[in-house]
Parts: sequence; structure tokens; C-alpha cells
Amino acid sequence: MTPTDSQSQQGPGRARVVLGMVGDKWSLLVVCRLGQGPRRFTELKRAVDGVSQRMLTVTLRSLERDGILTRTVHNVMPPHVTYELTPMGRTLHEATAPLRQWTIEHLAHIDNARVEYDARASTLPAESVKNHT
Repeated sequence: MTPTDSQSQQGPGRARVVLGMVGDKWSLLVVCRLGQGPRRFTELKRAVDGVSQRMLTVTLRSLERDGILTRTVHNVMPPHVTYELTPMGRTLHEATAPLRQWTIEHLAHIDNARVEYDARASTLPAESVKNHT
């Protein structure tokens, strides 16, 4: 592989793809929940509010493919599967901790900003709102 090939493999385009994958809301929520330890599918489904069974399945497969988590099938009756962060997944969990903390600290501010924005938007003439979207 030439240096140019190596650079294209690790350039901004590749980084954007990875950030898009790990930055989607379901992936971050799953990583957050798995940061607390291994979980079964049904535990994750209950812990990740609003995710559908299909979306959780797609998210778990994607994270497994990218090396963020492992899927272990246990040979017991009835059989069950657990998901757990890999060492790389744990570094992602650690890296996103400041983002999760920021979110918690600013939820009330975001809610207030939305209320203020919606109040302003509802008092503007329809044509003015149309021009700002």
C-alpha cells in the first residue's frame, strides 16, 4: 500500500463515516448502556427508550461489525445471547462520557431555548417563518 493509499484510507471521509456510525443516537445509547456491563437483548430493549426491536437489531449488528461490541451465544436452555463492549468499545464509552455529561447538564437549558424559540416562531407572520427555514 502506498502512502497515498494509506492516507485515503484514514482521511476525513473515512472519519466522517465512522463518526456517523458511532454518533447516531441509537449507537450512543447502546454503548452507554453496555458501559454498565454485559446485557441481554431484552435488557437493552428496555433500557434504550423508544428503540424498536428492528432498530436495536440493526444497531447491534453494526456495532458488532465495527468491533465495538461482542455478541455471545450461551448454550443453555433456553439459549440466550449477551452483548458486551470490546476494549475498543470501552474506549468509545469513555470518550463519549463528556458528551453524556454535557447533555445531562444542559437538558433544562435546551428545553427552555426550544420553548422560547417556539414562542417567537408562533408570533411571526407565516411568510417570515417560511423564509427562515
